[in-house]
Amino acid sequence: MIDRVALRLRDIQQAITDIRMLLQGRSLDDLVGDRISRAAFERFLEVISEASRHIPESEKARHDHMPWRQIADMGNHLRHAYHQVDPGILWDVYVHELDQLEEAVQAMLRARL
Repeated sequence: MIDRVALRLRDIQQAITDIRMLLQGRSLDDLVGDRISRAAFERFLEVISEASRHIPESEKARHDHMPWRQIADMGNHLRHAYHQVDPGILWDVYVHELDQLEEAVQAMLRARL
């Protein structure tokens, strides 16, 4: 039987890895000046957002320090208000939020074994 939640968690994990590879050694100014990299970064964040919507609330509750609602809403904002996205806010997610999210996802995956 396919564990669809584990697949979504792995999607989040992969998107985090992809973001780190994309932005390693770069600055916010680099991101602002590179439309292609910014588009890729936004897409990876959309994947995280969408995948987070498929994690059961019971599992999210075990990691209630994470802003799950904001993670889910981020994708909507990127898709529908793309022309108003502040790259500084996205950069802040990269710098300050990804480690915690990755830890929560890894813990959820370990619990599924």
